[in-house]
Amino acid sequence: MNTENLTIFGEHDQRVVDQLARCVAQEEGSLGVLCADGHFGYSAPIGGVVAYREHVSPAAVGYDIACGNLAVATNLTDDGAFRAALPGLMDRIFDEVSFGMGRNDGNAADHPVIDKIRNADFEPQRELAQSAAKQLGTVGAGNHYVDLFADETDRVWIGVHFGSRGFGHKTASGFLAMAKGKAFTDRVGEGEMEAAPDVLHVDSDVGQAYIAAMRLAGEYAYAGREVVVQQVLDILGAVPVGTPVHNHHNFAWREEHGGDPFWVVRKGATPAFPGQRGFVGATMGEPAVILEGVEGDLAAGALHSTVHGAGRAMSRTAAAGKSRKRWTCLSRNCDWTQQPGEAGLAPGVVARDAKCPRCASAGLTKRWIHETKGAIDWAATTADLRAKGIELRGANAEEAPGAYKRLDEVLAAHAGTVRILHTLMPLGVAMAPGDTRDPYKD
Repeated sequence: MNTENLTIFGEHDQRVVDQLARCVAQEEGSLGVLCADGHFGYSAPIGGVVAYREHVSPAAVGYDIACGNLAVATNLTDDGAFRAALPGLMDRIFDEVSFGMGRNDGNAADHPVIDKIRNADFEPQRELAQSAAKQLGTVGAGNHYVDLFADETDRVWIGVHFGSRGFGHKTASGFLAMAKGKAFTDRVGEGEMEAAPDVLHVDSDVGQAYIAAMRLAGEYAYAGREVVVQQVLDILGAVPVGTPVHNHHNFAWREEHGGDPFWVVRKGATPAFPGQRGFVGATMGEPAVILEGVEGDLAAGALHSTVHGAGRAMSRTAAAGKSRKRWTCLSRNCDWTQQPGEAGLAPGVVARDAKCPRCASAGLTKRWIHETKGAIDWAATTADLRAKGIELRGANAEEAPGAYKRLDEVLAAHAGTVRILHTLMPLGVAMAPGDTRDPYKD
């Protein structure tokens, strides 16, 4: 569907289309595309593409600058010996690769990209070098993963999905503050989801600074994915075969469309120019794909963009239920939990000094506690994955297949704009444990 400079693939709630329309309305003559995996996001929809002539938008790029996917084929074959070793290999991946929110145990602090951050053109980014070094090579939480696949020839692939971690999030947050006339170190919050996105003129000082800072976050995200894939190759005792498939899906590029130059902002959308390959993951129980862009009017109308995944069909809260952090007892023999409406720690009391009000013998900690039941039956989901022979480590109902659209259906909506090169069947899935919340997810 094409309406008022918007090209829409698939079926969407009107408020998602309206969100993209607000993005396009920020500049006369801009263009918008909504991919079939699109869904509601902050200021701009996930799966949205906006082509501005003279502006970029930190909000439309999003908080997880340069989130993306990397897929690497290996010299291994999905045979009997590999299947026998798979459970142990997935245990090692889950134990040795760093998953979870706020992790600071990365293993690549000497990577050259850290020196680039220390000498960043945008000086405030230099202050983020130490934390960036600690997080390089960590995956995070949310829908970010490290997976093993087998293609149609039984070749084993590694696929990862994550972005620029805290470095990108702090960079995005700083520029969203600057767009409102505040300092980079100020925090303005996420604001209303249906608010129009802030835009920066590309010729302004802040616009040029954002472009430089965004590109550096992109280098950092690329480096992090490469570090993690190398770590998994070492765990598998494998070597890469062929050319890796690597792409951002939260980024802004200078591109030409219809003979005119644009700044094209993709938020949860994979670039797919003719011959350009992309790795697009599905859900933890369904096939992913390696695809490439093709020539043609349909592809041009899509601004050479395609889906970045299956796309959410329900919110995380709807899938897993409502959770809140509440005080719980550290003793395994005590099930005391702070109930809704109860006060927290007494004023002036620190957690290390607090004692459980029930058993009085153990301290307290905060954990995520389910308050309402979600739509996903997680026990049934994990049983189904086991029946399919998929080794799952971590994750929870928020990322269950039932919370997502079907990848084959959203790709069908993009017929004529891309073609499938490989179908990748999941063998093993590793994600952060289910009791984390990650602000860097896309």
